[in-house]
Amino acid sequence: MKYRWEFRDTPDFESLAELSSALNDLPHPLTASLIHRSIESLEEARLFFRPSLEELFDPFLMADMEKAVDRIIEAKVSDERILVYGDYDVDGTTSVALIVSFLRTIGVDCDYFIPDRIENGYGLSNAGIDFAKQSDCSLIVALDCGITAVEEASYAMQQSVDLIICDHHTPPATLPEAFAILNPKRIDCTYPFKELSACGVGFKLVQAISQKLSLPSSSIESYLDLAALSIGADIVPVESENRILMSLGIERIRQQPRMGIRQLAIVAGLDTTQCSTGQIVFGFAPRINAAGRVESADTAVDLLLSENLDDARRNANVLEELNDRRRTLDHATLEQASAMAERMFLSRERHGVVLYDDRWHPGVIGITASRIVEQFYRPAIMLTCVDGVAKGSARSIHGLNIYDVLSSCSDLLIQFGGHDYAAGMSLDVDAVDAFRDKFNEEVGKRMSAELMIPGIRIDSPLDLSEIDGRFWAVLKQFEPFGPANSRPVFLGTSLQVVGQPRTMGKSQNHIRFAVRSSHKGRVFKVIGFNMAGQMNVLKAAHFDKGTIDLLFSIEENEWKGTKTIELRARDLRASESKSPPAQTTERTALLVDSKS
Repeated sequence: MKYRWEFRDTPDFESLAELSSALNDLPHPLTASLIHRSIESLEEARLFFRPSLEELFDPFLMADMEKAVDRIIEAKVSDERILVYGDYDVDGTTSVALIVSFLRTIGVDCDYFIPDRIENGYGLSNAGIDFAKQSDCSLIVALDCGITAVEEASYAMQQSVDLIICDHHTPPATLPEAFAILNPKRIDCTYPFKELSACGVGFKLVQAISQKLSLPSSSIESYLDLAALSIGADIVPVESENRILMSLGIERIRQQPRMGIRQLAIVAGLDTTQCSTGQIVFGFAPRINAAGRVESADTAVDLLLSENLDDARRNANVLEELNDRRRTLDHATLEQASAMAERMFLSRERHGVVLYDDRWHPGVIGITASRIVEQFYRPAIMLTCVDGVAKGSARSIHGLNIYDVLSSCSDLLIQFGGHDYAAGMSLDVDAVDAFRDKFNEEVGKRMSAELMIPGIRIDSPLDLSEIDGRFWAVLKQFEPFGPANSRPVFLGTSLQVVGQPRTMGKSQNHIRFAVRSSHKGRVFKVIGFNMAGQMNVLKAAHFDKGTIDLLFSIEENEWKGTKTIELRARDLRASESKSPPAQTTERTALLVDSKS
């Protein structure tokens, strides 16, 4: 894969020096990394490093919040039943678990409904509304869906069922006629932060109801773990309120994990005391998602609501088994889709691909679409057939809004919805070929040569001698990482390769080597995943006494109880000269293509 090396805008020296001084002479590379995250004062740094619930925005700033809160309290007072309706992914199931748990805590009689991926499809459905009616529920709270459900909202009204929508997907021009719509992305909503997950929107609803009922602020703390799971799994920006909720939620999982999370961790071999964004994304999320992908998402909700140890263990074991099945389906689907995409790219120039096979399981096409994007670095759509209709998932590359592309193809779609980089859609099977051509055309209009090459954004040059205990202690406090707060990437120049580099891993596609910045400098171990293609550069530097330029992040490795700092390679190339590393006080512009 070829990468662009891109420096973030270098802060002016005066601002850099001033903030560094205010933070007890913080090393300039770390200070620059803070400024890149819009942290430019001591107070902003305090809020960044010490997130607090007190810093959350007033939930009543969100459009329709007052109406939604009053309606739910009215249902509580009148002993009405409420149906909590959610999507089948992590964001949806955590949202449902949060609202159901809270409503039961305040004495509201409620039930929940998660649509079956194959039988009901995504989003609010008439079947779910019928279930509410049959269950004697006069109010539906829909989470992580509903913002495009114009017809379904009308049907709910016909059935005399009130509807409150809590969603975070991009709203269409025409909103559903619901009792209340909580979505910070509404054009008429002035809520200060637009990028909440659906569970985040649900958390704000709980916060608002708690305030209205004069409940102690601590009453919402038990739901922070669910918010953290949703933020990590749904890949929303880890900034502002999301950073607060995720930071405190991860701490909650480390110290007081709910029974279901604790049992899932035991089954999966995860240590909750070391919970991180990575553990959520690669450990918890796939297992919770597996329920809705290959069977019923009810198992995931039941796990998250579990108060009985036996129930929690049983549900955790079921999720582990479902995840194993999901992996098998993933592997087979990816193998077929990858071969299909490769043929398409070889046959003609394509800006994006639409892959269709009616045998693919609808529960894994979203994951596969993401992996096709990783492999070919082009927007990708995976489609399969459900009840005679082509349904699928879209994923995109950085800088290309997939929702806008689908909007331009809407004449060929039955329905669609989603975010900038992920979306879902349905269309007639007979329209797939025409849609494939239109999609490629619309992506092409938005594609540029620069977008076609993934970029690695560099926070700052860094001399390895600056990495010490304090440097690492501060860097750790940048967590949790995620979109808008990625792990800082540094540039080391003219580094010596110490010892002989080697490949590692089952397929020998990873590399392990060591570097230092001078003959007397400290030696740092380096690991590079899927970078075996760079062995020639490393060997040349080692045997010919040359040097390399290395893009890296800094991580902590623990082995047999011993913790050491090591570098995680992001990309590397042979040094063009043996000049010393650039200083962070100078404005540096660098745009380099490097193969890895």
